Amino acid sequence: MWTIVLVVAGTYTALALILFLFQSRLLFHPNVPSRDLVATPERIGLAYEPVSLRTEDGVTLHAWFLPAAQERGVVLFFHGNAGNISHRLESLKVFHDLGLATLIIDYRGYGRSEGEVSEQGMYRDAEAAWRYLVDERAIPPQRIVVFGRSLGAAVAAYLASRTRPAALILESGFTSVPNMAAKLYPIFPARWLARFGFDSQAYLGSVTSPVLVVHSPDDEIIPFGEGRALFAAASEPKVFLQIRGGHNDGFLVSGRTYVDGLDSFLTQHLSQ
Repeated sequence: MWTIVLVVAGTYTALALILFLFQSRLLFHPNVPSRDLVATPERIGLAYEPVSLRTEDGVTLHAWFLPAAQERGVVLFFHGNAGNISHRLESLKVFHDLGLATLIIDYRGYGRSEGEVSEQGMYRDAEAAWRYLVDERAIPPQRIVVFGRSLGAAVAAYLASRTRPAALILESGFTSVPNMAAKLYPIFPARWLARFGFDSQAYLGSVTSPVLVVHSPDDEIIPFGEGRALFAAASEPKVFLQIRGGHNDGFLVSGRTYVDGLDSFLTQHLSQ
């Protein structure tokens, strides 16, 4: 009996230790499917400028800036935890069709960006992108929409809590890593084991810009309730856009529901 107890206890402890030590590999996937760029916006007929950004801690980031005809504003886009900017061409097309210029960056350790990915590093990356738009391109903050999808939603919420963009859009986001860990690994003290925060829910408490939260009940990775919790944490003015489809294709599957929802929110809150 005691042998069985010891084996179970040892196995449990070992698994908990693995969760603690290998969180970076569970959370960040810069090599999935690859760090190589598979295409550029030219593939879908969009002009773009390669951009090199320098962070405060000396890391060089790779980014693209895409202009838009009859530009109504600029979206600063933060993608999710896998792949790189070349895997986001569909989103770039949506933004372009909405009359938005776009700055899309690869975090440190992703794509052609230097460095090693980390939570604080991603926040510095976001701040470097903001400075590029405001200082180098002289774009007024009231013309910038900060947009984050999945893990990028936490980066976007962080940045919006320390700046004042025209609007903040969070798509398929989660409240925090500890909250998600508790849902994914209920048999472990996951909140105590979590080494990352990405606390979008807390950041929203300091956001004064209008907020759009986009989420699908069909999301198989981030529960719909996480999106509703983010919406509850945001201050007015705020809008919740319910779409359909999975975590990675909801914005495509939802079609006009998604595009019209973004368009309506932008029309209301983006300075002309």
